[in-house]
Amino acid sequence: MADPIRIGVIGTGVFGISHLRVFQQAEKAGRTVLVAACSSGRDPARDAERKEEFGIPIYTDWKAMLDRESLDAVTIVTPDHLHREMTVEAANRGLHVLVEKPLDVTTAGCREMVDACKSNGVFLQVDFHKRYDPYHLALERQCNDGTLGDVLYGYVHMEDKIVVPRDWFPHWAGSTSPAWFLGVHFYDLVRWCIKKEATRVYATGIKKKLVSHGIDTYDAIQAKVEFEGGASVFFDTGWVLPDTFEAIVNQSIRLVGTDGFAEVDSQNRGMEAASYKDGMRTYNEAFMREEEDKNGNIVYRGYGYESILDFVDNLEFLQEGGTIAQLEGRYPSGEDALEVTRIAEAVHQSIDSGAIVNLR
Repeated sequence: MADPIRIGVIGTGVFGISHLRVFQQAEKAGRTVLVAACSSGRDPARDAERKEEFGIPIYTDWKAMLDRESLDAVTIVTPDHLHREMTVEAANRGLHVLVEKPLDVTTAGCREMVDACKSNGVFLQVDFHKRYDPYHLALERQCNDGTLGDVLYGYVHMEDKIVVPRDWFPHWAGSTSPAWFLGVHFYDLVRWCIKKEATRVYATGIKKKLVSHGIDTYDAIQAKVEFEGGASVFFDTGWVLPDTFEAIVNQSIRLVGTDGFAEVDSQNRGMEAASYKDGMRTYNEAFMREEEDKNGNIVYRGYGYESILDFVDNLEFLQEGGTIAQLEGRYPSGEDALEVTRIAEAVHQSIDSGAIVNLR
């Protein structure tokens, strides 16, 4: 049996804790060692909580963590604009890397990251967890087994409640946008489903609500993306739904082909509940949930955790003698993420210029 994979996590916030939970759970199965984590240092109380909960050192300098700890891999769960330097540094130290989406906010940055990992012979994976949703897996199958025929057009919307930029990420929401934070999920999902690259982009954006909260970013962005073969998909993204909305995110996808269509309502999975305390709520228990095993221990399940654990699966495959080339097409790669960033970049270029942006 191969040695457990020694992992460090850079980023311990809203989503970083999910990485910590996955790797701690895998450690109990003898698959990983959760060695250390690094936070921004802005919240010492939370750092203390993470240290106690996971029993690991919590650094506030990510380079110091890399210097002092013996690691096989790192995961990067930080604001988007920080990904490039961390990934390149980790690759140059011979560490495998999992990066939260998007890989970077420029195609040039993505290319540098991909090339650094290739030249150092390390594995690079990007966490596009929409691919792991069982409903999206079914959608991808129907796009490629002939059920839908050739995809002609489609519609996507993904909208967060305003709590996300206003309360969860106020320190960096102004440095990103709905296209980068939300759109990249579905830019990736569509290109993965239809196996085509984007060719042209036209987009518009509007700023009203968030600027009134002192956050200078777009409330909403609408983009029309054309793909090879002529398919055209509209992507509506925003993050100003009211606090009273029944879920954190409202989202769906619809693809129409020559022989059929398919829709996935990713917000209402079938469970609704109402109470005097919380009002009406819908739940996506398929994404992330806590359960108890037969011994009463907390376990974490759902495709949001599975997409992170897939990184461990792939590293174990490599440990057993497999190659990165053999994994091609079976996980969200750096090259995939570069194409997604190319779309998001074009979205902002189109908003700024008011013109169609040609990608190919």
